[in-house]
Amino acid sequence: MSEAVFISAVQRITAGQLDLGGVITVATELLQTGHSTLAQQVYRVWIQFNPEHPQVYVAQFNRAGLHLDAGDIEGARDALSQALAVNPEFLPAYINLGGVLERSGDLDGAVEQWRTVINKLSAVTGPAIGYAVAALKQIGRVLADHQKLEPAEVALQQCLTLNPRQYDVLGQVLALRMGQCKWPISAPWEGTDRKSLVAGIHPLSMGVYTDDPMLQLAAASRYNSELVDLSPEADLSCDRRHAPIDLTGRRLKVGYVSSDLRDHAVGYLMAELFEVHDRSKIEVFAYYCGPPSSDGLNARIRAAVEHWTDIRGLTDAAAAAKIAADGIDILVDVNGHTRDAKTALFSRRPAPIQVNWLGYPGTMGGPHHQYIIADPWIIPPDHELYYSEAVRRLPCYQPNDRKRAVAPERPTRAEAGLPDHAVVFCCFNGPQKISRFTFGRWMEILKRVEGSVLWLLHSAEETHERLRGYAEQAGVARDRLIFAPKQHNAMHLARYPLADLFLDTSPYGAHTTASDSLWMGVPVLTLPGRSFASRVCGSLVTAAGLGDLVASSPQDYVERAVALGSNPAQIAALKARLEAGRMTCDLFNMDKLVTSLEALYADMVVDAQQGRLPQPDLTNLDAYFSIGTDLDHEGEEMLAVADYPAIYKARLARRHLLRPLPADGRFWTEADIAAADALVGGATAAVTPMPRKRAAGD
Repeated sequence: MSEAVFISAVQRITAGQLDLGGVITVATELLQTGHSTLAQQVYRVWIQFNPEHPQVYVAQFNRAGLHLDAGDIEGARDALSQALAVNPEFLPAYINLGGVLERSGDLDGAVEQWRTVINKLSAVTGPAIGYAVAALKQIGRVLADHQKLEPAEVALQQCLTLNPRQYDVLGQVLALRMGQCKWPISAPWEGTDRKSLVAGIHPLSMGVYTDDPMLQLAAASRYNSELVDLSPEADLSCDRRHAPIDLTGRRLKVGYVSSDLRDHAVGYLMAELFEVHDRSKIEVFAYYCGPPSSDGLNARIRAAVEHWTDIRGLTDAAAAAKIAADGIDILVDVNGHTRDAKTALFSRRPAPIQVNWLGYPGTMGGPHHQYIIADPWIIPPDHELYYSEAVRRLPCYQPNDRKRAVAPERPTRAEAGLPDHAVVFCCFNGPQKISRFTFGRWMEILKRVEGSVLWLLHSAEETHERLRGYAEQAGVARDRLIFAPKQHNAMHLARYPLADLFLDTSPYGAHTTASDSLWMGVPVLTLPGRSFASRVCGSLVTAAGLGDLVASSPQDYVERAVALGSNPAQIAALKARLEAGRMTCDLFNMDKLVTSLEALYADMVVDAQQGRLPQPDLTNLDAYFSIGTDLDHEGEEMLAVADYPAIYKARLARRHLLRPLPADGRFWTEADIAAADALVGGATAAVTPMPRKRAAGD
C-alpha cells in the first residue's frame, strides 16, 4: 500500500501535478506508516524536478528532519545547507543546523549558527523574538554542558531580556551562578528583583541555596504543577483505576524509572542493589530515560535487572501505558526533580503505588507520589511536615556498591600537587554546593591550622580564580587552595587517602561523595540542617560508625575541624575505625538495606490492599512559597536560625488577617488561627483543619 502511494506521488511529481503541500501530505503519510526512506525519496524527487521553486528550501528543511530522525547526520547537514543556500533568511534552518553540528562534535560551529540567528534579527516581532530565544537557549545549554559557564550565563541573561517570564531559563542562570560561586546568587540585575529571582530557582538548586525545607516543599509543589499538562487536550489515557494488588502465585513487580543507570553517581549507588534483590519475591523492571549509554556500569545494571526498557523515545503517555501494561505494582522515581526526569509520566499514575527515592534529595511536592524513602536520621518524626509524601525509613537510606572499582595505582601527595607534611583538608563536592557561609568557615579553619591546605575538585578556571580571590580577602594565601583534576572514578577513589579530613558543605552536603570518602577511609566532618539534602551526610557518617563527626552548630563545625587538624593521632584513629568497620557497618551493608527495602515494599502493598494509601496534602503551599521567597536567605544563614518555625508563623498570621488561611498541620494550626483572630478582637469563622496526610478509606 505504501509503495503504491510512493509510486503514485512520483508519477504526479514528474507530470508536474503535485505541489509542495501535496508532497508534505504524502511524506507525512509515509512517515506515519514507518516508511521514512520513501518519505525522503519523495522530497528528493520533488526537489530534483522543482529546483527553482521559491519554497524549495522548505522541502530541503523537511528532508533534513527525516535524515536526522534516521541518524544520518551528514544527510541532515547537507539538506540544511542547501536550504540556506536558497534562502539565507530562513532562521529555523540555522537553529537546526546548529543542532546537527553539535551532534557531530563541532561545538564552535553550532554556536556560530545560533549566533547568526541573533545577528540577522532586526524587526522586533513575535516570530523574531521566538527564534532569538530558541538560539540563545541552545547557546547557553551547549556552553554550560561544556563548562563554559561565564559565556553561558551571558547568553541566558540575554534570553531573559527578550522574555523575562522564562522560569526554566531563570533557573538555569541561577544554577550557573551557583556553579561559579558568584555570591550573592540572587543579586538582581536590571529588570529583575531578588524575590522574582529566588522564585525562579529550580527545586534541586533550592536545596543548595538555603536550608529552608518549607520553602523547598513549596517550590517543589509549584514546579511540579508546572510540569503537568492540565489542558483539556492532555492525554491521560493511562487507566488510573488500578485493580487490587493480588500477589497470589506471582512476585511483586517493582519498576525503577531513572536516567542515571550508567556512569553516574546514582548508577554507582544502585548497581549492587539490583544484584542483591531477592528474585523469589521481587520481579525487577528498569525504565531508562537517560542519554544513550553503553558504559560498563550501564551494562552491569542491564544484566542485573530482569526487564530493561528504554523509554527515551516514548511520549509520557506511551511510557505510562507501557508501565501499566507491564502490571507494575510499585513504581520508584529515581529521578525526582533532576535532569531528564519523568514527573509528567508519574502524574498519569501508571502504577498503584509510586515512591520517591534516592535520585533527588527532597520532596516531590505533588499529589502523585505517596511515599518517600529516607531513614531516621535524615527525616526524624518531627520533620515529616516538610514532605508531601508519607515517610518510610531504611536503617540507612543510601545504597552503596561494595564492588566499586578502585585503581591499583595509588598516587603520592607530590604527584597530586599536595604538600607532604601538612594537613590536607578536602571537599570533592561540586562547586555549586560551596556557599558563602561554608567558605567562610573553611577560611577560619585554614587560618587556625597552620600550613594546612584545602583540596577541592577542579571546575572552571574562572571559578578557581574567584575562590582564590575570596581566600585572599579572608586573609588566606591563594596557594592554599589546590584543585584536583577530574579523573575516572576508579582513579579518583584511589587518591582519596591522600587527604586527612573531608570538610562537608552546607546546606547541600556530600552524598555519593561522602560514601566514597568513607569507603576509602577518609573521615567526613558534616554540619546538618533541617532539609533532606543537608542531613544525608550526617546519616552516612553515623551509619559508618563516626557519629561523633556530626557538628551541632556552625561554630562547633569549625572547632572540631581545628581540633582534628591539630591532632594527627586523632585523625589516624578515625581512619582506623573506618577501616575496621567498613564491611560490617550499616552504610555498606547492602544485604540489610535490600532486605529492609523489600519489607517496606511489602508494607506499602498492605496499605494499598487495605485502602490506606497516603494522600498528599498540599494546603497553603502557595502562601509558604510567597513567604519563603521574601526571606533574605543570603543575608542570614537559615541553618543557624534557632526558632525557624517562628519566621513563618508570624508571616502566616499577617496573611491570615488579610485573607483567612485554613489550618494545614504544618506551621499553621487551629491554635495559630485562634491566636491570630484574637489579636483583632474577634474570632473569624472556624476553619476545619486538614490533616497533612490522609489514608484513603479512613
